[in-house]
Amino acid sequence: MNEKRALIAMSGGVDSSVAAYLAQKSGFTCIGATMRLYETPGCVTDNAEDARKVSEKLGIPFCILDCRDAFRSQVMDHFVDAYECGLTPNPCIVCNRCLKFGALLDYAKSIGCSYLVTGHYARVSFHPQSGRWVLQKALDESKDQSYFLYSLTQDQLSHIRFPLGELTKSEAREIAQLQGFINARKKDSQDICFVPDGDYFSFLQAYTGKNYAPGTFLDLDGNVVGTHKGAVGYTLGQRKGLGIALGEPVYVCQKDMARNTVTVGPNGALMHRSLQAKDWFWHTVDALNAPMRVLAKARSRMEEQPAAVYPEENGFARVEFDSPQRAITPGQAIVLYDGDTVVGGGTITEVW
Repeated sequence: MNEKRALIAMSGGVDSSVAAYLAQKSGFTCIGATMRLYETPGCVTDNAEDARKVSEKLGIPFCILDCRDAFRSQVMDHFVDAYECGLTPNPCIVCNRCLKFGALLDYAKSIGCSYLVTGHYARVSFHPQSGRWVLQKALDESKDQSYFLYSLTQDQLSHIRFPLGELTKSEAREIAQLQGFINARKKDSQDICFVPDGDYFSFLQAYTGKNYAPGTFLDLDGNVVGTHKGAVGYTLGQRKGLGIALGEPVYVCQKDMARNTVTVGPNGALMHRSLQAKDWFWHTVDALNAPMRVLAKARSRMEEQPAAVYPEENGFARVEFDSPQRAITPGQAIVLYDGDTVVGGGTITEVW
C-alpha cells in the first residue's frame, strides 16, 4: 500500500469536504468515495452530487459505492430487531464499525490506500509506551464524535485520519467558504438517516409491514392509566406523545415487550446509578482485569460523570456512577473516558 495514498469518505457535507482538502494539502494522493447506504427522496442523489462537485474542484477521482444491501442487513435490520426487543439502539455506532470504517476501509486497502480519511470530529494517536492506538475527543468538544466511534478496533484506528479533530466547526466552514465549496453553508444532518423525521414507530411499521398491537400504560403500582399504540414505539425517558393526562408530567420508565405494557412515572423514577453492559471494546487496555475509576457517559449528549467500572464474568462489566443519572437506557452505548481519551465502551443491557 502507498503510505501517501488515502481514500476520503465524502458524504456531500461540509466536514468531509474540508477533510478531503486538508488531506490533499498535507500531501496525500486522494480518492473521494461516497457510500450509497439508504435513499430518501432526493437526499442521496443530492449528497453524492455535492461530493462529486467538491472532488472535481479538488481535482481528485471520485466514485460511488453501493452498500445498500450491507446497510440494510447490518444496520437497519439490527435497529429493528433491537427495538422489537424493547431496546433503544444507536445505529450510527453500528454503521461506523461495520460500514464506514469496516467495508469502506477494506475497499481503501484493496485499491492501495493506506489510510481512510473522514470528516469526524475526533482524534487518533499512537502511544509508544503501550503500543496501542487510542481514540481521543476532538478539541472542539461541542462537536466531538468519539462516543460514536468507541467500537473501532486497533487495526481500524491505525488506518484512520481525522483532519477535523483539531478544528472547530466554524473554522471548518470558513475553510469551505474560502475554497469555494458548493456545500459551504449546508446544514448539518441531525437525525438517523433512514428515519429523517424522527418517527420511529411509523418507520418500524413501514419497514416490517407489521401492525403493532395497542397495549396499556401502567403507573408504578401496576394500575392501568391509559392505552398506547404499541410498546415498540416508546423509549425510556420519553414524555412527548404519550397522550395521557395524570395531573403531573410522566415519563416512560419501563417496557414489558412480552405483555406489551409501558410503565410511566415521575422524573425521579428514571434515576439510576448502576448498569451492566456487554460487547466491550477497550482502547487503553487489552481487557478490564481490575476496577477502574473513569468518567462515563450513557448517551451522546450527556456530560461525562464520575464512575467506577468493574469486570464481571463472560465479558460483561458493571458501571457504577457516583450519583444517580437520568434515563440510562438498555441498547444505548456506555462510553468511558480518562480525560479526553476513550478508555472503552459497551452496550447497556441492564439498569438498576
